[in-house]
Amino acid sequence: MANNNNGKMSREEAGRLGGEATANNHDKEFYQEIGRKGGEATSRSHDKEFYQDIGKKGGDSTSNSHDKEFYQEIGQKGGEATSDSHGREFYEDIGRKGGEATSESHGREFYQEIGQQGGEARSDRGSSGDGKMSREEAGRKGGEARARQRQRGN
Repeated sequence: MANNNNGKMSREEAGRLGGEATANNHDKEFYQEIGRKGGEATSRSHDKEFYQDIGKKGGDSTSNSHDKEFYQEIGQKGGEATSDSHGREFYEDIGRKGGEATSESHGREFYQEIGQQGGEARSDRGSSGDGKMSREEAGRKGGEARARQRQRGN
């Protein structure tokens, strides 16, 4: 036991012993419940900016202590875990949401440009010569069709 000059227990020792006694007297559900209550109380007393600020601080701290390989590894693990727990509908849903978000932040010119770039990139790889529409033309038409949808509000 760590004692200070008066022969009394230090705060560190008292805290450690109190924590051990609490852990011996309570189960997992107890800690889940007090964690939930603490989280709810914190969310009531802080605003969006608070959470953005602590998120940025945590992100900055993490990025300062890890390299590119770390992020590649955790990204791969996260992707694998997600693919193990989600099916096709999940990916269709997030793809649709991503497409909607992109369409809200980009105009007609963006879709025409990426359609043209995609078509050109594919046509540079060679033509099949089977009488089908060229990929460049398909990309251009797809960009134009999406631009028309945006104009109609879809």
